[in-house]
Amino acid sequence: MPNSSDHALDHVRVAVIGGGPAGLMAAEALARGGVRVDVYDAMPSVGRKFLMAGKGGMNITHSEPLDAFLGRYGKRRAEIEPLLDVFGPDALRAWLDELGIATFVGSSGRVFPTDMKAAPMLRAWLHRLREAGVRFHMRHKWIGWTESASAGAHGLRFMTPDGERGVSADAVVFALGGGSWARLGSDAAWVPSMQQRGIDVAPLLPANCGFDAAWSDYFSERYAGHPVKPVSISVDGVDGSIQHRQGEFVVTSTGIEGSLVYALSSLIRDRLLADGEATIRLDLAPGLSEQRVTEEVTRPRGSRSMSSHLHSRIGISGVKLGLLHECLSKKAFSDAATLARAIKALALRLTRARPIDEAISSAGGVPFEALDGALMSRKLPGVFCAGEMLDWEAPTGGYLLTACFASGLVAGRGALEYLKLKR
Repeated sequence: MPNSSDHALDHVRVAVIGGGPAGLMAAEALARGGVRVDVYDAMPSVGRKFLMAGKGGMNITHSEPLDAFLGRYGKRRAEIEPLLDVFGPDALRAWLDELGIATFVGSSGRVFPTDMKAAPMLRAWLHRLREAGVRFHMRHKWIGWTESASAGAHGLRFMTPDGERGVSADAVVFALGGGSWARLGSDAAWVPSMQQRGIDVAPLLPANCGFDAAWSDYFSERYAGHPVKPVSISVDGVDGSIQHRQGEFVVTSTGIEGSLVYALSSLIRDRLLADGEATIRLDLAPGLSEQRVTEEVTRPRGSRSMSSHLHSRIGISGVKLGLLHECLSKKAFSDAATLARAIKALALRLTRARPIDEAISSAGGVPFEALDGALMSRKLPGVFCAGEMLDWEAPTGGYLLTACFASGLVAGRGALEYLKLKR
């Protein structure tokens, strides 16, 4: 794997801290360049969050056109785009093929390994990295910096089962994750140590998360776990825009979660931060026009109850009917015209995002403005950051993983070029 032209680097040592996709991709790029690579991770094995994310089917990337794909990164599109120019969705699939992992495109456009599993991919990848000379140090939790490293090197402190250990490295790639799923290693404990060295860190916030609603006890007990589908959600962004998206979500004992909610979570969260609460609008009959709903609901119903009328005329029953009862007064529910409007735009008040440790991912982290184009710190030459510890976010659907892989590769190559220049 190392290139013969890079023998001058075979005594250079790089520490990659974090064994998720970004860290492993950085390690691969460095090993290809002939550098001695040591990967450190606080957990007993690498890729814990990666494996957990793949339990329901390893969604590795997405097949939609690149412009639409890039649009998923919202405010950070301009910063993510150069990374995906280096290693985008097609390059990721080609890399997987080289690894011996075939992929296919699902009906939703999402890309999966043919066996739908993450573990075989991770095993094959680790085998290749070990063959390339990458060394792995498990149960090594980074706890800060030392001042005893030689000139031009970085001193690193790790807590291990045998006590504290000091390590010196010529360059460091940090890929420590964000603030979600602490039990799998992403506990954001790195934030104070980065700030102590003058590296800015934007506050970490939950992303791809659920939200709380003030359900009644009856509704919570009756409908927790019920999916709401099909349904459309509209959210007013803090910038004045209005986002509409159709899909499905799940009622929880405290509020709502699921793919449709995750796709809009950044807008809902930002509205909560700005106003202290957020009101979303649910279209419970997205396949019917407002005129059609009004016509059907306002038809004479004879002796039938309104609930029976809704079920027979437009198929509103179960949890959707429960939502109408929960969010409307008895008077409003009994008024056909008011009810018809609510079916197409039911206001649901959300009170807070679920805690960050429950979120699929997190926003915030090291801002791109604190890094150069190779993801190296402007204040600490030789220190690179990659993956979810950077300040960006994306919805589920393969977008998170693709950008993590890409940023790891860019950081690894950047560290390699930095070391070449130092020589």
